[in-house]
Order: sequence, then C-alpha cells, then structure tokens
Amino acid sequence: MPKPRPVNLGTSADARPGEPVIGVFAACDPRIDDASRTRSRNIVELTADTIAQAVRLPTGDPVRTMWSPVLVDGERQADIVARQLREAGANILVAALDTWAFPQPSLISLVEQFPAHTPLNLTCGNSGPKPGVVFVHACSGALSQYGRLVHINVGNWPDTGARPRMSRATADAPVDWCYAAVAAAGLRGRRVVVFGHDSMGMETALAHVIPTRRTFGVEVTRLDMKLLADMLRKRAYDKREHRDLRAWIDAHLGERLEVRDRAESDRFDQSLAMYLIVRDLMADLNAVGGGFMSQLEWGSDPRGTPLPVADVMESLFNSTFDHRGPKPPIPYATEADVQGLLTMLPLTWLSGGAPPLFMDFRKVWEPRELKDLAKKHKVRCTGRALWEKRGLVDGDNSGSASLDWAGKPGEKPEAVLQRVSMPQADPGYFSGLGNSITFVSPGGLDGIAGRLAYSAPADQFSLIWDQATTVDLPTKLARAVCETSTATWPHTFVVPKYATMGEYKQFAPANHFHMTWGLSPARLEYWMDLTGVLSVTPWAARPAYVEGVDRPPPLVHLLSGGEAQAKRLQAR
Repeated sequence: MPKPRPVNLGTSADARPGEPVIGVFAACDPRIDDASRTRSRNIVELTADTIAQAVRLPTGDPVRTMWSPVLVDGERQADIVARQLREAGANILVAALDTWAFPQPSLISLVEQFPAHTPLNLTCGNSGPKPGVVFVHACSGALSQYGRLVHINVGNWPDTGARPRMSRATADAPVDWCYAAVAAAGLRGRRVVVFGHDSMGMETALAHVIPTRRTFGVEVTRLDMKLLADMLRKRAYDKREHRDLRAWIDAHLGERLEVRDRAESDRFDQSLAMYLIVRDLMADLNAVGGGFMSQLEWGSDPRGTPLPVADVMESLFNSTFDHRGPKPPIPYATEADVQGLLTMLPLTWLSGGAPPLFMDFRKVWEPRELKDLAKKHKVRCTGRALWEKRGLVDGDNSGSASLDWAGKPGEKPEAVLQRVSMPQADPGYFSGLGNSITFVSPGGLDGIAGRLAYSAPADQFSLIWDQATTVDLPTKLARAVCETSTATWPHTFVVPKYATMGEYKQFAPANHFHMTWGLSPARLEYWMDLTGVLSVTPWAARPAYVEGVDRPPPLVHLLSGGEAQAKRLQAR
C-alpha cells in the first residue's frame, strides 16, 4: 500500500473571493411512473433556467446556477446529489417539487450535508395528481420543528403535461428568494474598507465588528487616513487616468464645476486623485464597499491641515458609471457610517446592482408646512399631489449621493450629468474646501427606504423600512425647500408609503437613511430572514402581511412565537 501523501495546492495567485452558486434539484417517490419522473426532471430544468435568466450579481453577471437530473428517491440518491452540488460549489439550495416523496430519506438527508446557514427554498405547484404540495408541507413542518429555516413557495403550474410552465407569480417568488439568498451567501466572507475611526462620534454609525461578522459574515477592514494622505502626497495614482477623469468631468459639467482659480482647481484634482487611489486599494483588497470619515480630522479640524472633501469620490463609487463607462456601484458611506454602509450593501445586491442613495434624514415636511411654504412663494396647490396629502422628507447630505439619482433608471450618463453641479464646499462644514455635489432627484423613483440599526441588549440588527417613492415639487417650491437646509447638496424628496410624517420623525433610528430603487418588500424580507435581521415597520397603516407584496412568513417563525422571537432564538 503506497504511503499517503498530502496534496500540494500550489502557489496560484488567484485571489478571487468565493461566489454564490445556486443548486436546483428534486426529490421523488421511487414508486412513481416514468412519465411523472420525466416531468419532475423537466420541472427542475425549467426552474433552474428561470433562475439563471433572471438573477444577477451587482456586476450584472449571471449567478452560477446548476441542476441535477438525479431524482432524490432515498438516502443513496441524496448522497449522490449532495456530492454533485457540493463539488460544483453550491451554497444555495432550491428544490423544485412536483411529486410526493418521503422527507427524511430524501430531502432531509440531502440538506443535512450542507452547513446550517445554507439558504433553502422549496417550490411547488398546487397540483393534485402526484402532490408535490403535500411533500412541501411535510418537509417544511419537519425542518421547522427542529429550527431549520426554510422558505416555501406554493404556486401554480399545470397538473398535466411533460413540461409545465410556472405562472408568472410562481416564477417571481423563487427569483426574489434567490436574490435574497445571493445577497446573504454572496456577502459572507467579503470585506469592506473603512478609512478613519468612529464616524464623527455618531454611535449609530459604529463598526460593530463582531456582530457584523457573526450576522452577515462581512469583515470590516479599517485603514488609517494617514495612508491616503501619504499616497496623495506621493501622487500614487495613474497620472494619465487622472487627466482623463478630470477631462471627462470638465466635458460633461462645464461651468457647473465651480473652480474660480488655480487653488480651487488643484483641490478638485486632489478629490479626483482620492477616488483613483481608494478605488485601487479597494480592488487590491477585494472589497465590496467602503466608507470615509471626512469630518472632522480630514477636512475640518484646524489643528491639522484640512484637506478637500471626499464628496466626488463617494458619489463616483455609488454610481453605475465613471470616466471609463458603465461599472457596478460600490456602496460607499459618508463619514465612515458603517451601519449606513451595511444598509446600502445588501440593498445593492438585492436589486442586482441598483445605485444606493445615502441621505441625511434632514427635514421632515408635514403637509401643512409645505402648503404654508407654497403660499408664501405664491405656488398654487391643488390638493391632488402626493406631497400635499402626505408630506415628504428632504433627503439631503454632503457626500455619497449616487450620480444616478439625478436621473431615472436606464438614462444615459451624459443625460444624467446635465442635471449635476459641483459647487464649492460649504466652508462652515469643510474648511479644507473642495467641491460638493448637487442635484434634485426626479419624482417617480420607487423602492425601499430604510436604515439598519443595532441593539446591544438584544445583540441583534434591525432594519426600519418602508416602501417609498420620490416626488417632484413645483420649481419655486423645490428651490425654497432646498434653501431651507443646504442648497448646495443633493436633494431627494422622499414620501413613504405607509409611515406618516409624524411616525417618520419619531421612529428614525439615526440621522442618515438610505434608498434603493426597483426593490420589492418580499425580496428584502427574505434577506432579513436569512440573516436574522429584525424587520421593523412601526407604521399604524401597514398590515402585518400584505398578500402578493410580502413574502409568506416561514413556518419556523410561526412555531417559535413570531418573527422577532424566532430570530432571537436563531441568533443564539
């Protein structure tokens, strides 16, 4: 017998992080006829194809999706398919089920060969001949009673036919769930890079390193701002690319870039250099997000040498384009607001790469206040506009306002940039000067607005959120609203769907909040289930469950005393 030898893995320099991989399979009863078995295999293939066509990473690339034609009749087949999926790197499991089977020898025997946090979805039609729906409920009950999280999707496809097609709603549910699973599994083991220490002393922005690692699997790499200052001084960036970046901004903004003399132009060039340096540092560290503490040490403390603001850098990271063309947004937090970053990061993944918006929860305008301001400026009110009925929040912050939010989804960058200005920074905030970003977002941008928060007593993260839309104001009224706060910063007029302005004012968990367009509640709720984040919607007008909008609560939550109790137990 030859002597066992360890395997030398070589010296490959491939530093790419792991990726989410979706594995689709089916269980089956070994007694079922051949036609039904062929139909089951076809449903697995059709489900996998639906997912592969629809689910994207923030880069726009498809998520690797694979399926097994081996039907899991019992323990032996469970071992075969589990090995197939593990060797293919699957870390997300979808069972597309059309027939009855025996839970423990089939699905449970397969699932238990994967880590406990592996996302698991069971999708079936509501067909009667070989009732996969009966098997789904049997498995959901069995898994839930021992605390295993599983989401089920009891949908519709035809009772007969070799290749039945899912209804649209049936197909949408596993796609939403897969986006949530991709965000949960895909961010596990990734890292963010944050420059500076605690964000301006804002406790709501702290980097809770150990809870963040435990809850999301995300590592927080912290770099000192001296490194960036040194690299700026050494001009540690590509000089030709720096010229290209400045020329690109000059060409698109023209006189809307406010540089009145050589000193102001040089400061703006420093801000552009910061973008190139930090971008390359983050790429070297395989980072998926970042943050920068501009105030106070970098740009405002007169005991040192205040340096230019990071607004342009932050906005470019959060945008889907720069001087090189289209790019994935990299969520980037103003003032090293790590909890803000941890809000934007999964929302970007859940939306398949939609640009995140970072805002101050600046001024909440009650309907009465808006009407009074309109009257003062001789703006006629009709009583029909959404802002007249509901009020709005003026989301307004220096810093990481994605340039995309000056336009609408799908608009070309050159059109969006026509609405962007870069005035000189407010010296009262930033004595190091430089340039801010300003625009007013258009109305009709629908999505999710919210904010992650951490509780030390519960040792748990929560997300306070609502569906939201943006609104247009009459031009004179919009100008007056902007001038009430800081006119030279970006403004987005946000109206929540369920929260009243009174509730919004009282229940905000921090001074920053965030919005991502094109994101559905169900997709967000699936992700909160998979990560154990508490869903907080304290709005009196919002039902606990909106059918067709929310995800159906998983059975393990119902059996454990409700979502909050189940997630607390899960966190143990």
